Amino acid sequence: MGIAISIEDLTFTYQGMKRPALQNIQAQIKEGSFIVIMGYGGAGKSTLCFSLNALVPKFFRGQFQGRVLIKGQDTTRQRVAEMSRLVGLVLQDFEAQLFSTNVELEMAFGPENQCLPRSEIERRIKRYLTYVGLEKLRNREPASLSGGQKQRLAIGSVLTLESNILVMDEPTTDLDPLSQKEVISVAKNIREEGRTLLIVDHEPEVAVTADQVWLMREGQIAAQGPPSEILVNLPEMESCGIKALPMVELFHLMNWPGNPLTAENAIELIQKYNLTQRRKPKFKTVSMGNTIGSPILNADELKYLYPTYHVEALKGINLSIREGEFIALLGQNGSGKTTLAKHFNGLLKPTSGRMWVKGKPTTDYSHRELARFVGYVFQNPDHQIFARTVAEEVGFGLKMQGEIVKTIERRVAEALEAVGLQGYEQKIPFALTKGERQRVAVASVLTAQPQVIVLDEPTTGLDYPHQRNMMEMLKRLNQQGHTIIIITHSMWVAAEYGRRTIVIKEGCILLDGPTRSVFANEAQMAEASLSPPSLVRLSNWLGTEALTVEQLVKELKEHKPDAN
Repeated sequence: MGIAISIEDLTFTYQGMKRPALQNIQAQIKEGSFIVIMGYGGAGKSTLCFSLNALVPKFFRGQFQGRVLIKGQDTTRQRVAEMSRLVGLVLQDFEAQLFSTNVELEMAFGPENQCLPRSEIERRIKRYLTYVGLEKLRNREPASLSGGQKQRLAIGSVLTLESNILVMDEPTTDLDPLSQKEVISVAKNIREEGRTLLIVDHEPEVAVTADQVWLMREGQIAAQGPPSEILVNLPEMESCGIKALPMVELFHLMNWPGNPLTAENAIELIQKYNLTQRRKPKFKTVSMGNTIGSPILNADELKYLYPTYHVEALKGINLSIREGEFIALLGQNGSGKTTLAKHFNGLLKPTSGRMWVKGKPTTDYSHRELARFVGYVFQNPDHQIFARTVAEEVGFGLKMQGEIVKTIERRVAEALEAVGLQGYEQKIPFALTKGERQRVAVASVLTAQPQVIVLDEPTTGLDYPHQRNMMEMLKRLNQQGHTIIIITHSMWVAAEYGRRTIVIKEGCILLDGPTRSVFANEAQMAEASLSPPSLVRLSNWLGTEALTVEQLVKELKEHKPDAN
């Protein structure tokens, strides 16, 4: 096969910036290859993607050196519109590329602009709606979709272009585990058709089936090679801000032979070398902690119908949440997780049934009163950030409640300290990184000192160090007495931090209990298009209690085989 992409000594510095976003990039990609690019936030991954379809330097201005050749064509000599026929790009901010009035029109936009025949446009719409699992939603308005459904629509709309090269910048951030696997399975289909795929992602599992993995750091390619070489290099992975694959980390800590990339590979090696013995599972009903207090949130036969599309999102939810709990709310895209969470603070009112906060229906509270009990951090922090400075943003709620200036200043300082943003008071929120904006959003909720904090996808779009920082901050807040509820598709986050897990399927509660017990029930989780993280799947197979690598290592080293 020929060369699809050739990058020759590429260096680019954004206009007004002193430090290059890309430095001396050298690479070649063969046609039909699958490449995964990983690294810290700000390492230059998105800028590299923009350079492949001439957005850099034609749209994003700056100092450009070197060459990028797509199928032999120099991108700097082509218009962006022309390059879109060769390179399809799914943006990291996928909502920014959705603008049509319904799903079908969004899918049709690209092929229509290529002046394709109506029959060909219809063929592509039908094919790729099925690819991304939105065939039943073709008449829905994009704004009415869940975050994950919007992400799938953005992917589908680019797939309809049938470009020779497909570039997806963090395409799985808002997707449930099944949808993530389906997106990655697209790679197989694209390769079979002889097309080239590049994916930027923070999750190493995405890279396991790639032909090549590129690690980026400070605008440069720090390492590149097959997954079997790159993903097992733990020091290099750590230096680029990437979470180690749990199987590789486990075998390293146990000093076992081999570097398995998946749970299935690990099981094969354990059996082959008889590395440890399986035991009969004894999953205890793990205590959810001594800090659990009285009920604070109660749903009573809660139902909700979205009036415009007559979609019944909640179907008689009965639920009790107590003070001091740390809850992970899981479910497939569109299952009703966010709809349920928006009832906790009165953003939505029940169609029937009731939602109680502190023994009183939410409909009896004003929004201002509810904000004192339940704080809500949106999936996209930019949806709730608007002020000119961080201090103004974080103190806005208190200002609206009529608090005096001294109280506002004190609480803003306390909230910024809690989220690790001391000294950021006069910075512009939109000039911060995604992780910092996420923490500003959390701080703006904390100033009201709510007893309950609800966060919709708190780790989405963050690199691993920032994911860990965010979750450790929430853990500290929980230890200080706050009830924490996270909606997440990150299974390792739910496993390591959620003491209780609630699984939603089609507007109903499918599973609810201590996280270890829920994750032991793989068959029922699969009914909700979910799967435990690979470490927990191995733990289930071994019959251990572990939810983390550290816990599993401890159990394996302490375990003594039963006498025959």
